[in-house]
Amino acid sequence: MNKNINTGFILIVDDNPTNLSVLCEALNSEGFRFRVAVDGESAIAQAERNQPELILLDVQMPGIDGFETCRRLKANPVTQNIPIIFTTALADTESKTKGFSLGAVDYIPKPFAQEEVIARVRVHLQLKQLTEFLEQQVSDRTKALQQAQVQLVQQEKLSTLGELVAGIGHEMNNPINFISSNIPPLQGHIAAVTELLLLYEKEYPNPTAQITTAIAKLDMNFVLEDLPKILNSLELGSERIQNLSDSLRNFSRSDTDAKISADLHQGLDSTLMILQHRLKANGDRPTIEVIKSYGVLPQINCYLGQMNQVFMNILANAIDALDDAIMQGKISNLIPQIQIATEIDSEQLVVIRIADNGVGIPERLKKRLFEPLFTTKNVGKGTGLGLSIAYQIVVEKHKGLLDVNSQPGVGTEFIIKIPM
Repeated sequence: MNKNINTGFILIVDDNPTNLSVLCEALNSEGFRFRVAVDGESAIAQAERNQPELILLDVQMPGIDGFETCRRLKANPVTQNIPIIFTTALADTESKTKGFSLGAVDYIPKPFAQEEVIARVRVHLQLKQLTEFLEQQVSDRTKALQQAQVQLVQQEKLSTLGELVAGIGHEMNNPINFISSNIPPLQGHIAAVTELLLLYEKEYPNPTAQITTAIAKLDMNFVLEDLPKILNSLELGSERIQNLSDSLRNFSRSDTDAKISADLHQGLDSTLMILQHRLKANGDRPTIEVIKSYGVLPQINCYLGQMNQVFMNILANAIDALDDAIMQGKISNLIPQIQIATEIDSEQLVVIRIADNGVGIPERLKKRLFEPLFTTKNVGKGTGLGLSIAYQIVVEKHKGLLDVNSQPGVGTEFIIKIPM
């Protein structure tokens, strides 16, 4: 609202030299900047090249008249918001009604009175600036409200997810610890019993018929060979569950109040472990291949739980993109892949690249990817909050950068940059 009403220029459109002289003199006397056009076509061309603050438009002109000129200006997105005041000797109600219906904001009757011209021009310039100010206020408040909404949703989701995942990890930890801690003594007991049975067989090579029948029915040699294999499988399975439990507990570390020194590779691996079930082959597509090219990264001060959420959102979107590519038949001859690469760039920023060979994102949509509530997914498959939350975490919380490169039919790459 501090904008001076003399900023910009007024376009005068009239083919009558006398009218032009009067209008130019009136505007010049008050310090208004102005330009002149003598017909509708040149007025439209000028307004498209450089938008005026206001247009004073004569109705009766050669070529296209003022009504048609107004209609074309209002039909053009570039010029449709410019206020138009008709200057005319036509004072009948029908002409005025037609002008207002086409989008004009006022009429100045001929012959002109300079005081009236200046007064009406000032009023409509002020109205235009007030409208622009209010629209900007609404836009700013809407943006702030959306950001606050996203922050609340992000905090709630992170808190809820952290509690859920931490609870699952904790509940898994107790039984798996019980199993894994009992495997070594069980191995020792089985080894001792096996040794004892072999010793019995050596000391008593001719057992009774009843024992011989029992040995044959049990298939003792097979059992003795298979027991170590079963124990080994139990050990590997318990290790896998233990790794999953560790990944869940690592992923759930929210630490929202303070940054901690953390290994981002561990965060990536924990997220991949949690998403393992979605990477596996299903009836519609083969296994998604994950290619990791990790560079040497130091421990990074960050909000680890929130960074894990960023990884989760981007990786889950990559899996969705690959699923869509398979369904659309755009990846039938290729192996679905997600590539993750990390490095430290020349500006000493930690760079994490997550790329897929899915359907890609059209250029017209890339600019909106990080907007709250915007999604390219079908109804019911996305909230439009995942990437906007990721953007806030990376850019606002960590003072980093989040960008996207994409080519339809080739794939999408998200680039995360975090200061060391």
